[in-house]
Amino acid sequence: MVGLGTGLATGCSRVDLEATTEGGSLLDELRSRGNVRMGFANERPFAYIDSEGNLTGQASEVGKTIFRRLGVEEFVPKLADFSSLIPGLNAGLFDVIAAGMYITPARCEQIRFTNPDYNAPYNLLLPEGNPKGLGTVEDFVRRDDAVIGVIVGGVEQGIARDIGVPDSRIVVFPDQPSGFDGVLAGRADAFLLTGLSLRSALEARPGTPLELGPPFVAVVDGVEQHGAGAFGFRQDQGNIVNDFNRELADMKSSGELLEIVEPFGFTEAEMTDLTADELCSAPVS
Repeated sequence: MVGLGTGLATGCSRVDLEATTEGGSLLDELRSRGNVRMGFANERPFAYIDSEGNLTGQASEVGKTIFRRLGVEEFVPKLADFSSLIPGLNAGLFDVIAAGMYITPARCEQIRFTNPDYNAPYNLLLPEGNPKGLGTVEDFVRRDDAVIGVIVGGVEQGIARDIGVPDSRIVVFPDQPSGFDGVLAGRADAFLLTGLSLRSALEARPGTPLELGPPFVAVVDGVEQHGAGAFGFRQDQGNIVNDFNRELADMKSSGELLEIVEPFGFTEAEMTDLTADELCSAPVS
């Protein structure tokens, strides 16, 4: 998933982890109100509006299940550009980010994450036949005629820069569909995103002359860039994060989590025991 670049945080990667462990009355408020406002970016397979106008997707369905277990039965979708999700959450426009957002140290400075519910590698979306023989981000460093596409404000943009791709050969698209269209139109030679997202979008566009390169884990200065996604709350809402993590852990151990996400293309390979604290404290370049 897209978001803040890898190079935006320095030093301590999280605002006082211990101080934000407890606190906040959001869950009581949600139970009293009877609903939760879920911020999403309309990106398959994480959270999107289906053909019948319903909010669905991996993050949406996992979130709905956990909130029901916590006593909240109704869900209000709040659509936003991905780059606006964190500002929107902190401005109180919605209660939770339910968009499969990757946990990064830079983001951990701004919001409080639950533990991740998946961890996925990257892929490149390529023209059919892969005419330039591209496979990983490093190929764009070696080839000075190759242009890579990313989503605005994304971790992918930061990764490409940190690996050494110059800004002149990074094209920024506003969303996933425009990235697909950009590769089709030749504005970019590839579009970088999680393979889960790209596979799902390709399935929704049968016959499109595009293909996926092999999956890979991007490495910046020797540090693996995990694609581990989670739910985001405001920093002062540690209590609901603890409650959410408890239910998520139970669903992981029982196998319920995998059952929920399998229809959206997730497999056992994407399940993870990584924690938010581990990912928030990871070294940054």
